Amino acid sequence: VEQRGKADDGNGRESLAFSTKSDLTLQEEAELIGSQFFKKNAGKRDQFIERVLDICRRVERKDFLVIHNPGGWGGTRLEDLQEWERSVIDGVIGVLNRAEYDHLLVQHFRGGSSMWAHMRSSREQAYFLLTGRWHAADEMAAELNFLARRFPDLKILLLGARQGAAFSNAAMRRTNGLPQVYSIELGLIFLHMKRRVITERTLALDSNGKAADPIVQLNLGVTLKAYLTSPYRWRKYRLQGNPRILLLLR
Repeated sequence: VEQRGKADDGNGRESLAFSTKSDLTLQEEAELIGSQFFKKNAGKRDQFIERVLDICRRVERKDFLVIHNPGGWGGTRLEDLQEWERSVIDGVIGVLNRAEYDHLLVQHFRGGSSMWAHMRSSREQAYFLLTGRWHAADEMAAELNFLARRFPDLKILLLGARQGAAFSNAAMRRTNGLPQVYSIELGLIFLHMKRRVITERTLALDSNGKAADPIVQLNLGVTLKAYLTSPYRWRKYRLQGNPRILLLLR
């Protein structure tokens, strides 16, 4: 696989173009892609290769691969997600189970969960929020192209919330319109709205079915109220003997 730079798909969407060599083994192709993105960082290159090969081993003979891109800093594990975000994941998996599809759910972490990890990635996160550009989205697009080539019958579903939704959309814009890659995007932050591209394979949810999402619509009054009142709700839950994580009460 050789990266040939960026291409426009005719609809104003920037994508990554690749040429392929059919004689490469799974390992060789993963190593070549990893070397393209992490030329000077052997540790990250090895992590990328290990993650991609692990997914390949686990997704064999599956119908669906569901990739969850967490909201916020991108490092929240399933068990620590806000209830509304976790409920959507459970709903999607429930639908696949009822339809008797074999599937694999994985999480794609853009950053860590510690305060130090947040500080280290804050510059990249802010740049992505303002410009929509991030090398990590290019890496995911390359990973999606790789999986699509190796498993042509596999359906890949990106599932993201807030910043994770923007990340999913950025990766979708760089996949050359792969017909087997789909995206469910929850509550995209308003700064990303002008860059969002919705295709026939994108489900964009900007409300809960009853009211519009204030962060999508730039409703600062409702948004500020949610942030300012979260400490009081945190204290109320503690007094009730049902403690919650403060950062998840926004």
